[in-house]
Amino acid sequence: MTTYDPPWWCPSVDASALAAVVSELRASGVDVGANKPIGGWTTLGVGGTARAFVEIADDFALTALMRALGRTDESAVPLLVIGRGSNMLIADAGWPGLAVRLGTAFKSFARNGLRVTAGAAASMPALAAWTATQGLTGLEFAAGIPASVGGSVRMNAGAHGDDVAHRLLAVEIATPGRDGTTHLPAADLCFGYRHSELPARAIVVGAEWQLRAADAVTIRTRLDELRAWRRSTQPLRQRNCGSVFTNPLGDSAGRLVEAAGLKGHRRGGAQVSERHANFIVVAPPCPAADVYALITELRAAVHAAGGPLLQPEVKLIGDFGVAVRDAIA
Repeated sequence: MTTYDPPWWCPSVDASALAAVVSELRASGVDVGANKPIGGWTTLGVGGTARAFVEIADDFALTALMRALGRTDESAVPLLVIGRGSNMLIADAGWPGLAVRLGTAFKSFARNGLRVTAGAAASMPALAAWTATQGLTGLEFAAGIPASVGGSVRMNAGAHGDDVAHRLLAVEIATPGRDGTTHLPAADLCFGYRHSELPARAIVVGAEWQLRAADAVTIRTRLDELRAWRRSTQPLRQRNCGSVFTNPLGDSAGRLVEAAGLKGHRRGGAQVSERHANFIVVAPPCPAADVYALITELRAAVHAAGGPLLQPEVKLIGDFGVAVRDAIA
């Protein structure tokens, strides 16, 4: 029997181990929030809280975090890293472990010849715009990716036939139990379609790109074309999480959803976009359970119509079980 409920990530947490990490961070002078709302930091703007939350303001806080996490293992204190939250749905029940995001100190850009480094908290559209001012080509595709540099590396984000893996040279990551950062060549990340392999609880701190010199006017023209295409084809004025499903080989998830007659279909406060059927838009107040229930419904309908079982591109964070059963009943 096919299961249409997509899997979510909600690992168990050792409460005493998490408390020890929080205590160590606070003793180091790092602020830790308790039961912090995090759903609003996603582009959908829905979902619950994190049991513990840290905004990593600088290298000192990053080192303190990695040292504290190094005294635990992943099964005891799982880590959720939030970038711009463009491919993330937080359950109404929230995240049971530790959530972190990088602060503004990790948003810088720098150039060395044809190589560019970018902080992981910077946005991909901002990086694309900055490289254009430098007369460097290769990251125009990033203008249409509403994600952070770090999040884009983690998921090998792509658009317009290009992706992160194509231009990336290396990344700087922080890992538990290790001071400072580690330099990893891009080849070590084993990139695949919307996938990379990073060490457990690693945080991408920065990324280095190999670009080419080109005429700045030509680059800006291409950026303007891609931005106009995005405005005309995607529901940018409505809250959404970007592409909901990965595209099956040789096909389009949006086409399959539309062919199943579900363009514009609504489930509570969540709706399949009238503009692009691989987008779900929400209108407040909308619980995360409505979005999850709609994702489940779309998978079932496409499969029943003879299509493949669509795989979510959006990451489902937390426990959707009880809320979704109530929503579907």
